[in-house]
Amino acid sequence: MSKNKPSGFKGSNDCGKNEEREGRSCVRFKLCPFNTIQSVLRQRPGWVEVKDDCEWDFNWCDVGWLRENFDHFFMEEHVRISHFRNHYELSRKNLMVKNLKRYRKNLERDAGHMEASKCDFFPCTFVLPSEYHLLVEEFKRSPGSIWIMKPVAKCQGKGIFLFRKLKDIMDWKKDGPRSEEQKDAAQVESYVAQRYIENPYLINGKKFDLRIYVLVTSYVPLKAWLYRDGFARFSSTRFSLSSIDDKYMHLTNVAVQRTAPDYDPEKGCKWQMQQLRRYLTAKHGREIVETLFKEMDNIFVRSLLSVQKVMINDKHCFELYGYDVLLDQNLKPNFKKIHPNQKEGQDRDNRPRWLIEVNASPSHMPSSQEDYEMKYRLLDDTLNVVDMEGRLTGKEKRVGGYDLMWNDGPVYREDVNLETLGSSCFTANTHLGCVNDREKQLRQLLKPFPGQRRT
Repeated sequence: MSKNKPSGFKGSNDCGKNEEREGRSCVRFKLCPFNTIQSVLRQRPGWVEVKDDCEWDFNWCDVGWLRENFDHFFMEEHVRISHFRNHYELSRKNLMVKNLKRYRKNLERDAGHMEASKCDFFPCTFVLPSEYHLLVEEFKRSPGSIWIMKPVAKCQGKGIFLFRKLKDIMDWKKDGPRSEEQKDAAQVESYVAQRYIENPYLINGKKFDLRIYVLVTSYVPLKAWLYRDGFARFSSTRFSLSSIDDKYMHLTNVAVQRTAPDYDPEKGCKWQMQQLRRYLTAKHGREIVETLFKEMDNIFVRSLLSVQKVMINDKHCFELYGYDVLLDQNLKPNFKKIHPNQKEGQDRDNRPRWLIEVNASPSHMPSSQEDYEMKYRLLDDTLNVVDMEGRLTGKEKRVGGYDLMWNDGPVYREDVNLETLGSSCFTANTHLGCVNDREKQLRQLLKPFPGQRRT
């Protein structure tokens, strides 16, 4: 091993080629965050936690550690780390919008307006201060509309506020009367102003958004997995546009809602994805809900494609993204041809689902026992896909609760006849909100861990 490889960051080279091919009997892991992932790693057969100054094979790190250390160590062939180097191309709000706009513009040039219109799943957004003049122009075209201001690099609802008038931004920038959170946001150099979705889909009068998990194991070629479980996060206050200052009404972040005066930690503020899908199906019918979830697949794939060419691909890296998606009252998608002269920001045709943001470090801190169990399954299956033990063939379309959504092209379900290619019968290999019989599937799929008998 090279003497230039810093201690603590290098992988092991004490395993022969045979072990490299058939899987590792011992995986040494290091982790920065201490939450559900700690329990998953410590309970995984054959995995051993190491201290900071020890060599490791697997590192579940936070983005701060990655930023400070990635360029300063060598990783051997088998080593895996839980982020891509420039993950922020998708997870920073301003860069996400920049990449999506560029991708849409290229699609319009190369494939036409109809294809480009399939990227119209994010609200009209401007990066401030650089695009302030464009925001002013849009304001004049849509007087009275509500906008939401977000710091580009903060999470958990920090620094977010709604506004109706441009002077509210000027007051905000001049350190005028505002909340402590808004004062905190004033220190951020860059932020986004986004048209607020004023007609969210409500359940029991309350707003909610969806947290959906997508695992990317490669960007070149793009290989992405969609997890079957997820959840809807509800606000604690009934929705109304009469007040835009009530964060418990407009922000669904759990970090915000758990501070609400009437928050019940036993009940929480979440529905599991399966519960939400059953509710929507009972109310609107299976066909509409199937179409809705299919169009959400479009969000995941196209957002990843929008950053594929700028992402620094590394075979040692993987990324578990947390997508935040909002449904509005137009649940039935209606893709109409966009007029060539339509400008950025003009009202779009009945888009029922909106991409709000993408998180490179989605919270794995549970808010209830049910939430803990769901996140445990998610993280355990993430390790199954990453496959440090070498138990997979690489040709699987499903691993536990993960379904392979994209593998250098769309992935279709096994039970589809290839002769139906191009027809409406050709079905995507995604099952968001469907039954997650992962334990049965894993028993059929995986060899036992090295040294472990199959039960």
